[in-house]
Amino acid sequence: MTMIRNTLITAAAGFVALTGVIAPAQAQRDPAYAAARANGSIGEQTDGYIGIVGATTPQLQTLVNDINIRRRAVYAAKAQENGATLEQYATTAGCQAIARTSAGEKYQAPDGSWQTRTAAPPERLGICP
Repeated sequence: MTMIRNTLITAAAGFVALTGVIAPAQAQRDPAYAAARANGSIGEQTDGYIGIVGATTPQLQTLVNDINIRRRAVYAAKAQENGATLEQYATTAGCQAIARTSAGEKYQAPDGSWQTRTAAPPERLGICP
C-alpha cells in the first residue's frame, strides 16, 4: 500500500513539474493577501491550501476561503488532466508552495505546527519531491 501511495504521489509531482501550474499565484497577490502573508496571519499548509495562523477575523476567513476555492478549482482541473486525484495534486502543490515560501513567511510543518521560514529550507512532508 505504501509503495502504491508513493508511486501515486511521485506521479502527481511529475504532473506538476510538467504542467508548471500548481495554483493561481498571481491572482492571490492582492494587497490583503500580501499583507496577511507578510504579517504571518496566513501560511501555506501541507495539503496545498492556505491556513489561518492564530486568531481570525471575518475578513481574513473570507480571504482564505476565496483563495482556497480558487486553488481547489485549479487542482481539480489539473488532477483530472493528469490522471491524479485531487488530494494527490493538492499535496504536491503544497510541497512546492512551502518550498517557495520566503524568509519570515509562515508554513505548516509535517507535524502540523506553524513555523516561520528562515534562510534554511523549510520542513516538508517526506513524500515531497
